[in-house]
Amino acid sequence: MTFLLHDKHPESVCSGINPLKQLLIIVVFVGLTACNEPSSSSEPQAGETPIQSRDDSRPGDVTAARIVATDDEPGNWLAHGRDFGEQRYSPLEDINRDNVTRLGLAWETGTNSTRGLEATPIIVDGVMYTTSTWSRVMALDAKSGAVLWQYDPEVQKSWAKRLCCDVVNRGVAVSEGVVYVGTLDGFLIALDAASGAVKWRVDTLIDRDRYYSITGAPRVVKGKVIIGNGGAEFNVRGYVSAYDKSSGALDWRFFTVPGSAEGPFEHDELALAAPTWDPDSNFEGVGGTAWDSMAYDPELDLLYVGTGNGSPWSQYARSPSGGDNLFLASIIALDPDNGEMAWHYQTTPGDAWDYTATQHMILADLDIDGTPRKVLMQAPKNGFFYVLDRVTGKVISAEKYVFTNWASHVNLETGRPEPTGLGDYSLQERYVYPSVAGGHNWQPMSFSRKTGLVYIPSRDIGWVHNETGDKWFEYGVDNADELLTGQEPPENSGYLKAWDPVKQQLAWQMILPNVWNGGALSTAGGLVFHGTASGHFYALNDETGEVLLDLFTGTGMIAAPVTYSVDGVQYVVIMAGWGGPAFNTLAGDEALLKYRNSGRVLAFKLDGGDVPLPPAVPPRGPFPQPPDISASAEILEQGRILFVYNCGGCHGMYGSTPMLPDLRRLSHEKHDLFKQIVLEGLYEPLGMASFAGDLSEAEVDAIQAYVVQLSREAVATQTE
Repeated sequence: MTFLLHDKHPESVCSGINPLKQLLIIVVFVGLTACNEPSSSSEPQAGETPIQSRDDSRPGDVTAARIVATDDEPGNWLAHGRDFGEQRYSPLEDINRDNVTRLGLAWETGTNSTRGLEATPIIVDGVMYTTSTWSRVMALDAKSGAVLWQYDPEVQKSWAKRLCCDVVNRGVAVSEGVVYVGTLDGFLIALDAASGAVKWRVDTLIDRDRYYSITGAPRVVKGKVIIGNGGAEFNVRGYVSAYDKSSGALDWRFFTVPGSAEGPFEHDELALAAPTWDPDSNFEGVGGTAWDSMAYDPELDLLYVGTGNGSPWSQYARSPSGGDNLFLASIIALDPDNGEMAWHYQTTPGDAWDYTATQHMILADLDIDGTPRKVLMQAPKNGFFYVLDRVTGKVISAEKYVFTNWASHVNLETGRPEPTGLGDYSLQERYVYPSVAGGHNWQPMSFSRKTGLVYIPSRDIGWVHNETGDKWFEYGVDNADELLTGQEPPENSGYLKAWDPVKQQLAWQMILPNVWNGGALSTAGGLVFHGTASGHFYALNDETGEVLLDLFTGTGMIAAPVTYSVDGVQYVVIMAGWGGPAFNTLAGDEALLKYRNSGRVLAFKLDGGDVPLPPAVPPRGPFPQPPDISASAEILEQGRILFVYNCGGCHGMYGSTPMLPDLRRLSHEKHDLFKQIVLEGLYEPLGMASFAGDLSEAEVDAIQAYVVQLSREAVATQTE
C-alpha cells in the first residue's frame, strides 16, 4: 500500500510513546497499487557501451553505467555499497578533519519503529530510499527529510517467530525508476520510484511452510534482481535467485546445498557438493542461506555471493561422518547471466560454529609483493581476514583479526584452516572464540582508497558450544577457565578496527564497551564515521583513529552511515535504532537503558543543530512478585531450553530486552492469559505469534514456569 505525503516534514512519530504502545501502531497506507508495465532494461552487458544516458526527469534513474562511473557524481549513493565493489568509500571531502567538529543535525525523520534499523539508504538525485522494520519502504527528500511516499508490504506479524534476529531489513536496490525490496515473509517487490506504486510482486520461497525470510538488500546486476534468503537456524535450504527486473520472472536459481545425496540435482554444481555430505544428512533443510553479502565485478562479469551456516549448527548432528559440507560458509563466484559457478572458496569447511561467510565483501585492486592484484576481501565470522584473488578464488593471505581459538592459522597451500581441537565439542562442552555473533557480523566494513585500510566493526567474545545445542546465546559460563584450557582471552569488547589488508595487521583500533555496534563509512575528507550501541556517533581520523567528533544521539546504532550532497551541501546520514540478535549485551549502555529505542533517520551537516534525545525510559519500579507457580528442577530446565529456542530470539535469553516488554515484569493478569497469548495468538497483532502446532500445553507450562523463575530471581536480586 502507498501513502503519499508532500511538502510536509514529519516529527518523530515515536516521541512520547512507550514501546508497547508503539507496537500497537499499525499504520495503514492507502494508495496506488496498479501493476503498470515497467520500462525495458537498458543496462549494458559486460564489455558493452551503454545505449541509454541518464534520464533527469525520472526519479530513481540508476543505471549500471552510472554505478560504474559513480565517482563522477559523488553527491549520490547509487548502490548498496555505493559502487559494485561495495567499498563504502566516498570522494566527498567538504566535511573533513579540519571542520568536522562543526557537524550537527540537519534533520531527523521518525520511522515508527522501536526495533533494529539496519538499512543502508540509497540516494539518487536528491531523493533517499530506505527501509525500516517489517520491510517498510520510505522515500525522503534528502535535503529536508520530508516524506515523499511510504510503502508497507503488510507483513503478517506472526512471521516474527520465523526470524532468528529481529524484524529488520537492510535496504533497497534502485534501477531505472524502480525500487526493489525483499520482505520478511519472502516476497520480492518492485515499486515505482516516483510514487511507491507496486509494479510487480513475486514469491521467492520454495516452501512457504518452512521458516524462510528475507532481511538482506537486493542487488541489480545486468537486468536481474538478485536476492537470497535467511532461515538457516530453522532447517531450511539455502539458495540465491535472479529475477528479471522488468517482469519479475525467475531467470535462474542457484542452490547452495544439495537437496539429496544422489540427485537428481537442480544444477551441476550440486553433484560436486553432494559427496562432501553424509548421505544420511537431513537434506530437507541443511542451511547455507545467502542472507546478506554480494558484490559484482563488471570487468570480470562475476557476481560474488556469501553463504551461511549449517542447520543444525552441530556438524556432528547434521553430517555425522563429517565432510566439508559444500557450499556452507563459502564465497561463490557466479555468472550473472545464468547462475553457473566460476569458482568457490570455503572459509570454514564443515562449519560447526555458525561461522557464516555472509559478511560484507569488498572488491579492490591492491599491490601485493609488487604485483597488482584484483582481490576480494572479507572478514567472516570465523575470525580470519581473507584476501582472495577474485579472478580465481585462490587465497592470497589470511590472518586473525580477533581472538580466535578454534583454528591456529590458514594453510595458504591448501586454503584450509588448521583446527586446534579447541572447537571440537563432539565429546565435551567447549568455550569457542569467536562466538556465533562472529568476529565480524553483517555490519558493513569500509575500504579507504586514501589510506588503503579496511575499517571493521568487530568484537572479542566467546560462546559455549555443546552437542545438544541447548546453550544458545550463552556468552559466559562459570567454568570458563576449564573450558578454555589455560588460554587468556581478552575482555568482552567491541571494536572499530583499522586493518591493513596488504600487511595483514592491525593499524589501530577503537575499543567499545558494547560488542554489537554499527557499520563504517570512510571519506576523502580523512574521516571514518561509525555509530555505536551506546548512542554515540563518531568521526575519527582515518589514519590514527583519533576521535575528532562525538555526537551523543541517545539512540543505539547498528546500521552503517552513508554520505551524499544536495545543492552543494554534504550530508552524513544513518538509520538510528538498535536491535538484531544482541539481547544480552546491554550492561552499562547509556542509550539502551536510559532512552527509548525510538527509530530515526538522522542526517548531519556542517553548522547543523543539536541532536534531540529520545524520551527517557520512565522509572520502572521494583519487580512485581510473580504468581505462585512451582515446578520441578527438570521442568524448569525443560522450560529454559524451550524458552531459548522459541522465545529468546525476541525476548532475550533472560526475559528482558530494550525493545520488547520485560517478561520478568508480567502481571498476574498476563500470566492468567499466558496460554491464550502463546497458543491462541491473543497478541498476534502486536507481533507475538501463536505457537500452536509448535508447542504443546505442557511445554507452554514449562516455559511459563521458567519465566516465573526468572521473575523470582529478579525480585531476590533487588531485595538483597
